[in-house]
Amino acid sequence: MPSSLTQWVNLKNSTLSGFGDEYGQRKEEMLQRYRIDCEVKRRITVVMDAAAPQRSDETVELAPNYAIPSVLVFVGLPFVLINLWVGSAIALFGIFLLFQAVSLRLRFTPSDLDIYRGETLIRRFPYQEWQNWEIFWSSVPILFYFREVKSIHFLPIIFDPKMLRTCLEQRCPKP
Repeated sequence: MPSSLTQWVNLKNSTLSGFGDEYGQRKEEMLQRYRIDCEVKRRITVVMDAAAPQRSDETVELAPNYAIPSVLVFVGLPFVLINLWVGSAIALFGIFLLFQAVSLRLRFTPSDLDIYRGETLIRRFPYQEWQNWEIFWSSVPILFYFREVKSIHFLPIIFDPKMLRTCLEQRCPKP
């Protein structure tokens, strides 16, 4: 079995060479896509463990954390029996946060904190504009706060809190 796309294409070259220029163009397109995919994978490191070594010049994407959304959903369901409106509101908020944890990604680049939905960049926060940051309740992290020159931001902890703290301390140390 060939170990790379190039070896595979070269192996197939000998058997499919009778198809002419159309095959050559498709081969080049496949190789170009493969090169782009490899380049993207090299630049983005999805970190699942806070103990993983990292450098501040690489991009780190935080793994999702479903603890807070799950707790809100499971706490909200019994409350439905006591008070329909309160229980429904808590459970719906938990479902909303669960959707956000699934769809949003935080990427720490060398110069910015980027927020993505899928592959679409939603917002970029340059570290040079940050004045302060804090993760509230370090024993049970629930809320991430950071202040820029122009605005204040609060995010629920729907990402790996240990890795979040590690990236923040590394890329944007507190004054």
